[in-house]
Amino acid sequence: MGEEETALQTPDVWSRDRLMGKSVSFKGIPAETEETNGSDGKTLSPRQRRKSKVKVDVKIDPMLWGQPGHLTDEEADVYFKFKAEIAERDADFRDTIFSFGEGEGEVWALCRWLRARKFVYEDVIKMVEEATVCRATAKQHNFYPDPKQALGCDISHYVHQYPQCYSGVAKNGAPIFISRPGILDVDAVECLTTLDGILKFHWFVMMCDFGDKLRAQKEKDAHFKRFECFCVLDLENLTMGQLSSRSLAIIKEQSAIDALCFPETMNKMFIINGPRFFGATWKLIKGWLDPRTASKIEVISDKKKWQEKILELVREDQLPADYGGKGPNTRDSAKEQYIGSMKGLHTEVMYLRGHGSVTYEVAEGDEVAIEVYTKSTSGAKFTVCDAYHKAPDWVTAFEVKHKGDDDATTIPTKETITQQKIKGPASIKVKADSNGGRWTTYNFLVAFLTY
Repeated sequence: MGEEETALQTPDVWSRDRLMGKSVSFKGIPAETEETNGSDGKTLSPRQRRKSKVKVDVKIDPMLWGQPGHLTDEEADVYFKFKAEIAERDADFRDTIFSFGEGEGEVWALCRWLRARKFVYEDVIKMVEEATVCRATAKQHNFYPDPKQALGCDISHYVHQYPQCYSGVAKNGAPIFISRPGILDVDAVECLTTLDGILKFHWFVMMCDFGDKLRAQKEKDAHFKRFECFCVLDLENLTMGQLSSRSLAIIKEQSAIDALCFPETMNKMFIINGPRFFGATWKLIKGWLDPRTASKIEVISDKKKWQEKILELVREDQLPADYGGKGPNTRDSAKEQYIGSMKGLHTEVMYLRGHGSVTYEVAEGDEVAIEVYTKSTSGAKFTVCDAYHKAPDWVTAFEVKHKGDDDATTIPTKETITQQKIKGPASIKVKADSNGGRWTTYNFLVAFLTY
């Protein structure tokens, strides 16, 4: 019995006819209901599924190109050739393709990779080989299952500087990821971790966090096939000054990993609240993208308009309240995912040249611990006192100095400068005296952890 005949008898193995959409009869035989779902979450109609030629499908919906059930004869040839090659390769090669596990389904995983290189067989093989090398070190560390160890700091502190979280699912089942790069504080991030730490954390996010959400959705809904993400990129508060080489390096390196190792995982992206200057930037960027990728991205600055558009694809109970829905707001979602038992977190960067100070109000019934992060090898001495001199100093001349090497991969030093939590109500003043003199600025991140 040939491979294609066997495929006809095995629900999870696709025959050539099924790949090309020919498995749907014109004589009233029921069409399969689990076929490709579009970005709007609607199951395709039998009439749509009967289309077998990619040239016809693209005119209907470019998002159907390269999807199972919509391949051309030539693309089906490449699919079976790719499948045979995987069977001959080692486990690392296969693991790269099935990065989210076998639960994704063979046809859906293979077609993701094939679409990424437009079904050019040699290019697909080269891509998988390069991705296998790219992920090798992370794989040796099991993709850094402890995110705190990966980052070298508490996740809550990092996310406070670069807000991001998963919250709900779109109508098609894709997890919703919301990111706010307009609030990204690179100076604070560099006091907490390194680019190497951020990339390790990114491996955790993709393989463990995002992967777990995909697998959970698949277990909940058997019709969920496309392992993709629904993204909201909120550019509120973005300034030209934030688009520095340091901030762009973070985004560039993360994007490079995603493009190579997790191809075709963006289902839809809304870029919202963009400043005026971003309009011209987007026109330039859009010209570099292929039409199918560009069609997945919508840039809308008007709040009412983007809320309406997103709600066409996301149910109200799944969209966060601060984005026009009725689901938990992103602050609560981030707290649940990352902050844990803390009541609140406040951070400030001290740009220390000689002397400096920051103040913080502690409410009645609250308690506060204070941490300081830095990569300054000169260090500074910190004193914590009552801002109005109504109480004795809580901390006196506590030295914080970076204990490691001053290189790009060494995690910054963290010190908890309070031996016990300070009880509110209190007006706290944190004063610092640099050990390095007045001619050089040293950065220290002061974190107030409220319980």
